[in-house]
Amino acid sequence: MCTGKCSRCIGGALFPLAVTSIICNILLFFPGWDTKYARDEHITEEVKYMGGLVGGGLMVLVPALHIHLTGKRGCCGNRCGMFLSIAFAAVGVAGALYSFAVAVLGLQNGPLCKVVAIWMTPFKDRSESYLTDRSSWSTCWEPKNVVEFNVGLFSTLLVVSGLQLVLCGIQMINGLFGCLCGTCNSKGPL
Repeated sequence: MCTGKCSRCIGGALFPLAVTSIICNILLFFPGWDTKYARDEHITEEVKYMGGLVGGGLMVLVPALHIHLTGKRGCCGNRCGMFLSIAFAAVGVAGALYSFAVAVLGLQNGPLCKVVAIWMTPFKDRSESYLTDRSSWSTCWEPKNVVEFNVGLFSTLLVVSGLQLVLCGIQMINGLFGCLCGTCNSKGPL
């Protein structure tokens, strides 16, 4: 496969991953599918870091666009475009790493929830992980099923950012080869 086609595939794969990351982060602002928690600022701290929106979303979406364009004929489908794709892919790596780190923290610390009458993060700084002890999840009274909600969305962000990291890393290598060897675009239609 030539470097141009590889760029198009990588760019095409990064688009849905970035959109998934953005959607997951937006959904995390509405635990229990209710807006009142966002209005009252009863949102898990890691959600406010916006790792999925900024890191895995915008910081990957912009590079995905350029990476995809390097696989086409025209202004970006040349050695210079492939060189620039290395820098854009590095931005994507940084965004994916940020999203990954925030997702790990979100899973490690657990959600902000109401325990009896106090809003707190009951699973933070515990010696054993709450992730393997489902019986402890009933500690959170409100929002309903907030532990499952956060675990599901932060796990999705973790997987998505991991895939973004791998794809952007591959593009950095592909961009290097494209910069040194060309994009195969001049040999005929893609």
